[in-house]
Amino acid sequence: MAVAITREDHSIGELRREAARAKDGRAARRMLALALVLEGKSRTEAAEQCGMDRQTLRDWVHRYNEEGLAGLADRPLSGRPPRLTPKQMSELREIVEAGADPEEHGVVRFRRIDLCKIAECRFGVRIAERTMGGLLRKLGLGRLSVRPQHPKSDPEAQELYKKLRRPGAPVAARRGQGQAARDLVPG
Repeated sequence: MAVAITREDHSIGELRREAARAKDGRAARRMLALALVLEGKSRTEAAEQCGMDRQTLRDWVHRYNEEGLAGLADRPLSGRPPRLTPKQMSELREIVEAGADPEEHGVVRFRRIDLCKIAECRFGVRIAERTMGGLLRKLGLGRLSVRPQHPKSDPEAQELYKKLRRPGAPVAARRGQGQAARDLVPG
């Protein structure tokens, strides 16, 4: 015995319009299957045209009858709870954005393995390196980072070097560049 669509909230045209607007492709395909059934196609034919099994379409008809269009969307999957709470995730973001302190962290810039150690010490949660990469992506933090600054670097000497090594610098300025570089070296 065929399962009938008893809900009359949406006409065939409205179901097709909602399917066109839907951001979820699976839900859109289910709406189109229901529209085909309402047009008079058999359940088997409608299911085949929408890439599903006849029994699957029957299940979606039941959910649509009970819940409407909202019932055609995938339900959230249960699964392992997140390793870090939202508060801990925001704290991790702050740590990454603040950058590494060589004296406190022992590194000039963070790698994923360094962040795993920090998470274990601070939050008491062991996180694998690959998982940490996923967490960083969720936070919107890419792999690119600012070039690390050596703690003993001299910004003034670096700027002078840039000026002297500039490709368009006059020859007279570049002529003394060796002497200028030797003047920078203490000793």
